[in-house]
Amino acid sequence: MGIMGFLRERFGKIVAVVIGLALFAFIVGEVIHYSGSMMKGSGNDVGEVDGEKIPYADFNTSVEQNSAQFKQQSGQSSVSPQILSYVQETTWNQMVSKVILKKEIDKTGLVVGETEANALISGPNPDRQIVQAFTNRQTGEFDRAQRDVFLRNLLTAKADDPMKPKWKAFVTQIIESKRFEKYLTLIKNGLYVNSLDAKDDYEAKNKLANFKYVNIDYSSIPDNKITLTDDDYKSYYEEHKNQFKNKQELRDFDYVTFDASPSKDDSAAIKLQVEKLIPEFKSTASDSLFVAVNAETKAPIVYQKKGQLDPKLDTVMLNAAKGYIYGPYFSNGSYKLAKLIDSRISPDSVKARHILLDIASSGGVKQALAKADSLKKMIQSGKKTFAELAAANSLDKGSAAKGGDLGTFGRGAMIPVFEDAVFNGAKGDFKIVTSQYGVHLIEILNQIGSSKVVKVAIVDKPLTSSSKTQSLAYSKAQAFLASLTKDNFDNEVKKEGLTKKVAEDVNGVASGIAGLDNARDLIRWVFNKAEKGDFTDQVYQSGNQYVVARLTAVKPKGLLALDAVKKQIQPMVLNMVKAKQLTDKFSSTLSGAPSIDQVAQKIGGKVTPVQNIVFANPIIPGGGQENKLVGSIFGSAPNKLSKPIEGDKGVYVYIIDSFINPPALTNTLRQKEQIGQALLQRAEGSILEALKNKAHVKDYRSKIL
Repeated sequence: MGIMGFLRERFGKIVAVVIGLALFAFIVGEVIHYSGSMMKGSGNDVGEVDGEKIPYADFNTSVEQNSAQFKQQSGQSSVSPQILSYVQETTWNQMVSKVILKKEIDKTGLVVGETEANALISGPNPDRQIVQAFTNRQTGEFDRAQRDVFLRNLLTAKADDPMKPKWKAFVTQIIESKRFEKYLTLIKNGLYVNSLDAKDDYEAKNKLANFKYVNIDYSSIPDNKITLTDDDYKSYYEEHKNQFKNKQELRDFDYVTFDASPSKDDSAAIKLQVEKLIPEFKSTASDSLFVAVNAETKAPIVYQKKGQLDPKLDTVMLNAAKGYIYGPYFSNGSYKLAKLIDSRISPDSVKARHILLDIASSGGVKQALAKADSLKKMIQSGKKTFAELAAANSLDKGSAAKGGDLGTFGRGAMIPVFEDAVFNGAKGDFKIVTSQYGVHLIEILNQIGSSKVVKVAIVDKPLTSSSKTQSLAYSKAQAFLASLTKDNFDNEVKKEGLTKKVAEDVNGVASGIAGLDNARDLIRWVFNKAEKGDFTDQVYQSGNQYVVARLTAVKPKGLLALDAVKKQIQPMVLNMVKAKQLTDKFSSTLSGAPSIDQVAQKIGGKVTPVQNIVFANPIIPGGGQENKLVGSIFGSAPNKLSKPIEGDKGVYVYIIDSFINPPALTNTLRQKEQIGQALLQRAEGSILEALKNKAHVKDYRSKIL
């Protein structure tokens, strides 16, 4: 219920939310790639950073807190394997970065003094995390009074109050964040942009080049006309070694799947189960109880208008008679029955106000109801106004500040019992209802519009695979596994008419891969039990798929060997060889062709004029980004035919018509400020990346998670 946001502000709830926020706040927005290692670690640790262990218990606690934070923010009641994997990865990066930064900051001797620490918590300009924690959810403003009350209550709390260690951890987090801020300030203050930097940047963005070029694309030579040698691969590999550094261990594997999705027989059986419920569904005296007992999805039965129902029900139920049953019909993976319980003409929206009474402090439900009735009589007699009593009595402080006013809302905005009261009543009515939040005294201020609404009870049975279907698929997978030897995987795949799938560059903590959403057990085998060439020790299951796999490549952390990247670099090696052939072709024409037009004529190409290219944006109209070409142009003299230039798309020869220099830069201050701001924006990420690269990080998660 949207109006119940006030509950998050009550004293006993504050820190539970704050701690989750703080864990994410330490390095907000930074994407830190972790370093991996398959070195054996302690069974109680998920990793080490420069010798400091990260205990599994601490890691797991943080994952649970971050998962709870995700569920709270997303409104989801559960976390999927993919989201859990993301949360685990984020938590790992946070913990690794925190250790690295703390060690580095400790070396500098940076501290946050007691006076400064107190100011961060209770000063006139507190830390942003304090502001976030004590922001009023209704007004969006920082609530200093709420913060001060919380701090006073914390001082008088018992020594064993669980809130105290949570608050202490939160404050420690704020202080560490402040130390990190100081550390960044030190780094940023050391950044300097001189006048020469400003001038170079200005010219790179404003000096214009006008030129003509002729080119031959690499695609002009078919790939099948090129025979690559080991020396070709080696030459490219040696020249680009720095591109092949693996930040974590990755593995490739081939796999085949055996489908255990529901069969036609399974579908017919589930549909029949649902059909058999029809007689009892028609005659039941309690539709809500019948749904609670027989439906897989337990949802409250509420009035809905056109557009809120399942599309298959939208028209039929709005025109049906009470008691009508529709189905079985198939929707969202389930067979369903729908029964029309009631229909009526109802307002489209309602304007109302309420006073929410706390059952516990009133002495129980009976006493709270009596108090609500007493307040109602005071309002009706004119002794007190609704707004006065709301301000003095309502637990919902957000609406109480507005006289209890909840504004105008449509169906679906409130909890069912509240919604029934305001939509089924009449303008001017007072209603007293009890919900999970307390006892509500409601006044209906206005009802707007009218349309037909229906109350529909739905019973659903998910379409799942029968044990027979699952056993058949598993037996096929088991038979295939039994037929495998060390070297016959591909032959058996072909023999059985299966489709081999390939998973590349899988990391040790992945929860799944494309096509296999929940494959954690399989990936754990890939990393912890298998060697290159091994096939799975058992049949693994992922949803409705049974899987048999073979490990094909191990790509360890560090510089990858040529064999590990050979397939990856093949397109670039092809272009490298083609570039040599095209360069030779150009070179033979240049000796006897004094003009670019003659070069174009000899190679059967055309001359393309280009205007107003700048060094800072090396894009050739119609040709994409060509860094080497544009870089070479700005390093050349006008009116001189160039040598062949090997670009990204092909080989080029050009001649510069002219350069147009911008007006002289007379004031470098603005230019220096722009460059400086760009440096500052990159500084934080660059610092963390540099520290991470220097640190010795050991990752044991693949063995534990």
